[in-house]
Amino acid sequence: MQMPNDKQPPKRSMPEVDRKARLKIPRQPLPKQDPQARRSNWNEVYLPIRLELAKAEAERCIQCPAAPCVTACPVGNDIPGALWKLENGDVLGAAEVFYETSNLPEMCGRFCPQESLCEGSCVVGKRAAPVAIGRLEAFVADEYRTSGGYDVETPPVVTGQRVAVVGAGPAGLAVAEELAKKGHQITIFDSWPEPGGVLLYGIPNFKMQKEILDAKLEYLWELGITFQGNTYVGRDVTIDQLFERGYQAVFLGFGASQGNQLDAPGADLPGVIIATEYLVRGNLKPEQLPESMREPLPDAKRVLVIGGGDTSMDCVRTAVRLGAGEVTCVYRRTEAEQTGRVEERIHAVEEGVRFEYLASPLRFEAGADGSIERVQFSRTELGEPDESGRRRPVPTGEEFSVEADTVVIAIGYGIDQDLPEAAEVDVEDWRVAIDSETGETNRPGVFAGGDCVNGADLVVTAMADGRKAAVAIDSYLKDQATKAA
Repeated sequence: MQMPNDKQPPKRSMPEVDRKARLKIPRQPLPKQDPQARRSNWNEVYLPIRLELAKAEAERCIQCPAAPCVTACPVGNDIPGALWKLENGDVLGAAEVFYETSNLPEMCGRFCPQESLCEGSCVVGKRAAPVAIGRLEAFVADEYRTSGGYDVETPPVVTGQRVAVVGAGPAGLAVAEELAKKGHQITIFDSWPEPGGVLLYGIPNFKMQKEILDAKLEYLWELGITFQGNTYVGRDVTIDQLFERGYQAVFLGFGASQGNQLDAPGADLPGVIIATEYLVRGNLKPEQLPESMREPLPDAKRVLVIGGGDTSMDCVRTAVRLGAGEVTCVYRRTEAEQTGRVEERIHAVEEGVRFEYLASPLRFEAGADGSIERVQFSRTELGEPDESGRRRPVPTGEEFSVEADTVVIAIGYGIDQDLPEAAEVDVEDWRVAIDSETGETNRPGVFAGGDCVNGADLVVTAMADGRKAAVAIDSYLKDQATKAA
């Protein structure tokens, strides 16, 4: 994976360390809630760690010159530099190293797939367990947040230029923060009632407590950023109207929030629900939701989730906490082909979720009351690889059924195609087309990034897009001001 804008990691002064001795330091135990206890609460799985434990784990970093963990990070975090400060007791200094390149280390440390990014490239991991980079990143960022590090001491010099940001998720928040620091006036528009995007409406509390996002949003308000919810750009306001209102640039960061549908008989039965709606109704307060989603989810004894990624894990683990007695995840391939984090599947199994592999839904069947009662599946086997590189599931002819009173469809996301059309920007493969270096679309003054460009991807890649676009937008605004002078 290349660094943002193809830059290489910055040259660092390498501390003198005994690498052989460090390789003998065992991985420190990271405390977790007991699985049985966490089934009945919404607290994060990982418990707070002590400073001494964090310092000991940071000392496992061998400070290797190549630093492949830095190159593997989509935002190029100087991980060895941060861990060196941490092991020497400078917790806030370590956090500041992360914040130099990342807007959301307190979040990325929690749910980035470190095993395929920084930790997956950790040299220590070739001989032992990799350094727990994610947990250490979250630890120092939490300490920074709770110690007042977010405080805005010196407001930026105001430029008088205005930027409209469409989407209050990771890409939108990152571009807004970076531009606000440069003195531009930022308004973030979002179709949900409250800001946060996937960070609020897609991440359950057991992966990140909401007060962490609340603190970040409070900091952005202090920077002067304005949020306008319940606003669907393209319907409630157009891009043209935003320019007419005096915004000099627009950033599109509306994500990929449209849940994919299953084309199978009975998929529209009562009790069959798309993952996003299930998660928000199960995890959030009614006042945080659109009026159409404020009714509580019905009690369910048997919950069936179809899909195999991280969203499906969020759904099965939510179902457990909502009190379902039997929760089953059905996936059409085997565990070896599953996308998403292994850790999330382990947590699900620990919490009592049952997995049914090599099965594809054929039809949804109603009970006497007209609601879902069971799903009929076709048993599959793996054939030749498809375009994703994974072996394609092929029906064997065998069928079986699974009873359920709630079925959640979690088979991926796409972007809302009405938005690119309303913005009058070019699309490629159903995604917004941009200049990869600047994030600019075919329409002057309109930039884009995140999942609406990449498809459903990671929080960190969306944030990286926002940071890159902020540089280009700031340059564009300066050029516009020069021309107007």
